[in-house]
Amino acid sequence: MALKQLWLSLQFGDISYAARHRAAMPRHWVARCLRHALALDAELTVRIVNEQEGRVLNAGYRLKDYATNVLTFDYQQSPLVTADLVLCAPVVAKEAKVQGKSLKAHYAHLLVHGALHAQGWDHETSLKDAKAMEAREVQILAGLGIANPYD
Repeated sequence: MALKQLWLSLQFGDISYAARHRAAMPRHWVARCLRHALALDAELTVRIVNEQEGRVLNAGYRLKDYATNVLTFDYQQSPLVTADLVLCAPVVAKEAKVQGKSLKAHYAHLLVHGALHAQGWDHETSLKDAKAMEAREVQILAGLGIANPYD
């Protein structure tokens, strides 16, 4: 299967330990993760933010007053997927440590997760949808050489 075209903007906000996060998210790796998750060509912005920016966005758009690991703002799903993915660096780092995963592997999982959301996948609608999305994530990550994040 040929990978889809991707126009990518990768942005790093004002985050602590920026070098560590940049090392875990080289542009070519981010693009590879996203392209493996895409069923259509896409124009995506990936922004890595601090806890304050993540919290403001989550509160403003989801009415949840905390920073979450990834937010997906999807604008168009066809014929070109257009979306912004916002990943909160301190939340991602904390989760990776607690789960015993590398930062790079956890970012890869969240990039795939966010890209699937941008294409209409949703794990909050039903248990069936959650299981389908999880299975798709595991399949994509395996293709990238990353272990099942749910084990």
